[in-house]
Amino acid sequence: MIHEEALGWVIRSRDPHFVDWDAFMLWLERDTAHAAAYDALMAADEALAPIIPAELAMVPHPANDPGYRPRHPWRWIAGGAIAAAAVGAISLSLINSTDIYTISTRPGETRLIALGDGTRIELNGDTRLRLDRLNPRFATLDGGEAAFTVRHDAKDPFRVTVGDALFEDAGTIFNIVRSGGSTRIGVSEGKVIYNPKAEAIALTAGRALADDAAGVRLMTVARDAVASWRQGRLVYENAALGEIAPDIARSLGIALAMTPGARAMHFTGTIRLQRDPAQFFAAAAPLMGLAAVRQGDGWLLKEEDGPRR
Repeated sequence: MIHEEALGWVIRSRDPHFVDWDAFMLWLERDTAHAAAYDALMAADEALAPIIPAELAMVPHPANDPGYRPRHPWRWIAGGAIAAAAVGAISLSLINSTDIYTISTRPGETRLIALGDGTRIELNGDTRLRLDRLNPRFATLDGGEAAFTVRHDAKDPFRVTVGDALFEDAGTIFNIVRSGGSTRIGVSEGKVIYNPKAEAIALTAGRALADDAAGVRLMTVARDAVASWRQGRLVYENAALGEIAPDIARSLGIALAMTPGARAMHFTGTIRLQRDPAQFFAAAAPLMGLAAVRQGDGWLLKEEDGPRR
């Protein structure tokens, strides 16, 4: 019976003209199994997206997001997408089994996920995260940036896999960035163990680790700088601008290039995020000792005295 009801809501909520969100929320709240059934069917439905005409396809919202109140979905039309809200929609799809599912955000979007064990995960823009319906103590960050506020359980530690690395919590708030083949983690509370069965490096509050082509490096980080993107700011201490640029692009949802000279420069300070790229770069570029040049749909960061390209 629940399956049939959930299927009916999936069909109705996919309609661009659907407005009966209050009744939908009442149905979800009557039984926790309703949200699970709806999400599973919506995820399976999403797998059919390639055969749906572009002008009819929509991106669904997971029904079990905490505090979520459905709104009109993002509508897709030939030639591009029109956003219905600043915080964007999520694509939810099944990967390999009915238990493992993926949550992804588009550049410039953010999302809050609450797991059944009390753990909270906040996703920054352009992020892809995999979770397990049967194991709320597991996550895989495939790319992007996520802040984890973990409910500690010494007998069942929360684990995050990132590339070939494994991070295990010990009562923790931490932020992980995965960009290309590099990984960065900063800890603001508690402790995280990096590769507990190999290097077993303990990262306590105020410590950070980078794992990239240059190897594994340990650093000190201000605790309030960890996951500062959630408060609309980016905080750095002697960070290469080549590492900062992807953070900016991810948070603003823009394409951002840099000249080699700009990429090699370092920056210490706080950058305030603004949704309008022109306003953001007007303030942030000089702060970093750079100039920002609009290039089509993207931006170029270069040395202030460097040649225009």
